[in-house]
Amino acid sequence: MGDTPFRGSVETARKWHALAERRRRHYVELYRSERWRRYFKEETFLLLMRDAIQNAENWAKILERMAGGAASAKAA
Repeated sequence: MGDTPFRGSVETARKWHALAERRRRHYVELYRSERWRRYFKEETFLLLMRDAIQNAENWAKILERMAGGAASAKAA
């Protein structure tokens, strides 16, 4: 039963990471297709895109740390 909250946390982190990756891919697609010009000013779009990229990277780091902690806990 002690493993259940941690597994839930890892699963939650995976879901947030997947959402952040989808958001990042969406902004990249807007950039490549240049559709962003319809919806945003350049400065605003760049800020949003940087934020999406940073969020995806942060969730990847969090997930990596959590997965590394789970692996070391199982080894002990």
